[in-house]
Amino acid sequence: LQAQVDDTVRIMRENIKKVSERGENLDSLQGKTHGLAIHSDSFCRDANKVNKQMCSKVIKSRMYLIGCIIFLLVVLLTIPVV
Repeated sequence: LQAQVDDTVRIMRENIKKVSERGENLDSLQGKTHGLAIHSDSFCRDANKVNKQMCSKVIKSRMYLIGCIIFLLVVLLTIPVV
């Protein structure tokens, strides 16, 4: 009977140790999750900033292209046809 009690006590101690380790692992995961959330917010802001910059560059390049086309049309239309 004492051997069974000792075995049960040993198993319970191992279970308590495993639960404690699981708690530490959960705390570690929670910290990592918090860090990822912060980095993802930063990434989202940076991505939006880059997207706006690229849209601005595209608009500028289209405006330059339209300006060049208008300039060429004005030049071609003002030259007398021989």
